[in-house]
Amino acid sequence: MLKRFLSYYRPQMGLLVADTVCALVLAAIDLAFPIILRNLTGGLFTQGQAAIMQALGMIAVGLVLMYAVRCACRYFVSYWGHVMGARMESKMREDLFDQYERFSFAYFDRNSSGDMMSRVVNDLFDICEAAHHVPEWIIICGIEIIGSFVILFTIAPVLALAMAVVTAVFAVIMFWQNMRMREVFSDNRKKISGINAQLQDSLAGMRVVKSFANEETERAKFRASNDGYLSSKENMYHAMGVYTATYGLLSGVLYVIVVLLGGWLVAQGDLQAVDMATFALYISLFCTPLETLVNSAEMYQKAIAGFKRMDEVLSTAPDIQDKPGATDLQVTAGAVEYHDVCFNYEDVELGEGDADERPVIDHMDLSIRPGQTIALVGPSGGGKSTTCSLLPRFYDVAAGSISIDGQDVRDVTQQSLRRAIGLVQQDVYLFDGTIGENIAYGKPGATAEEIAEAARRANIDAFIESLPQGYDTVVGERGSRLSGGQKQRVAIARVFLKNPKILILDEATSALDNESEEAVQESLEELARGRTTIIIAHRLSTIKHADEIATVEHGRVVERGTHEELLARGGTYARYYRMQFEGARAHELD
Repeated sequence: MLKRFLSYYRPQMGLLVADTVCALVLAAIDLAFPIILRNLTGGLFTQGQAAIMQALGMIAVGLVLMYAVRCACRYFVSYWGHVMGARMESKMREDLFDQYERFSFAYFDRNSSGDMMSRVVNDLFDICEAAHHVPEWIIICGIEIIGSFVILFTIAPVLALAMAVVTAVFAVIMFWQNMRMREVFSDNRKKISGINAQLQDSLAGMRVVKSFANEETERAKFRASNDGYLSSKENMYHAMGVYTATYGLLSGVLYVIVVLLGGWLVAQGDLQAVDMATFALYISLFCTPLETLVNSAEMYQKAIAGFKRMDEVLSTAPDIQDKPGATDLQVTAGAVEYHDVCFNYEDVELGEGDADERPVIDHMDLSIRPGQTIALVGPSGGGKSTTCSLLPRFYDVAAGSISIDGQDVRDVTQQSLRRAIGLVQQDVYLFDGTIGENIAYGKPGATAEEIAEAARRANIDAFIESLPQGYDTVVGERGSRLSGGQKQRVAIARVFLKNPKILILDEATSALDNESEEAVQESLEELARGRTTIIIAHRLSTIKHADEIATVEHGRVVERGTHEELLARGGTYARYYRMQFEGARAHELD
């Protein structure tokens, strides 16, 4: 973890060195002032007035120059130090986002988006504040603390030794307290992620919340997360309070030692009064950086907890990766072959057994000819959507193989595989941009003419052109300003622009009313023309004209044929068909 953290300093090495030099200069100047004051008090003021004034003039010029340098160094540390931290934060955020994009769907199934966002935003801010401040503070404060002790030892070794012993004892105590703070800060980070996840979940589902009048239920859930976060913050502030109080006790004990032991040494004639005053000045100089280090403990612990969470992500190997030497997929015809495929979402042993123990896909065999349209039907949970998710390697098969034109999908690059496959789902996701930008997502860099042609083929061009801002109309978050049918047709236009060789239509019309379904169905038929197409649908009326229909139950293809052939067999498909259409006729008679 430390090696990874230090690697982010490497591109900023020039700024880091300059920041370190400025920090050294700041520490040296702060150490010099009490010595200058001691020399003035101890020797200069015993001379004549003319000599004093001449020396004071030279000292004044020196002090002005010294503090001008100090101001310049302070500006550099404050400005460029923060710039260095911001650049490191930007690089970390980029690496974290890149890593998220490498993960398969399984990772996102296991982790909430609120937690992932917390790692990208909250954690990284804390990490990079510490990345800038903590090294700078360690240098400045370390030099001031060590330098103060060295100077004090040259003045009065006995008094300095007593202070060193007391400081060492307190350092051990504070180190132990620091370990306790690490635990509570780590717990606080988890609670922040929890409250972010809860908030995002509630806000994303606000329409459902209001439709069920369950605002109070969501308030209770949020209150529970919020109370847990509050409790963790109280524990955190308690640990910080004990830590800060220990520091305050240390500074008080040091002053008592100087007053009592220093006073006794002055009385014994072993210490001059001016040296005792110098000790008092250096205690202030010693305690101020110590206080800074104490106050930085919160920042440091937040950064450690945050970077640990970031390192967890970066250290997680994506479960689906391109094989070494993987080649680009070459789609010549579009034949798809599932051979003895097994898959389960959980890490359970594959094999025969009770229904609950069987894999989601259980030794499936399915062949799809080039350009063929095949529909998958069957009960919910039977494995239809999973079958389609395995083709573009959103998940990897546990056993068996899937191939396109004879090429195992595990042997080709993921990018070339997914570029060859177009997907239209029931739950369309539109980005918070314009209609034109959402269509162009199918082909980044597409021209306005290409976007308009895709919209025309998806039968949505007339609607777009009727809008005051046309293709520049903002669709809102998740396309909230468009109807369900309009969103579907934008998604279809996006796939038209992508122009894939293989098409997957996963419940693409199930959420639409009859009028919208009819319009979208025309667009889908146009989209499927000339492409190998897999359709998943519960409304059997939408797939009657498919070249073939395969019934999927318990992860297996139990029957296959044309609509007429399957009805004639009187099997599972025929039963589904009768249930659906007899129910519809009964409803019409009512």
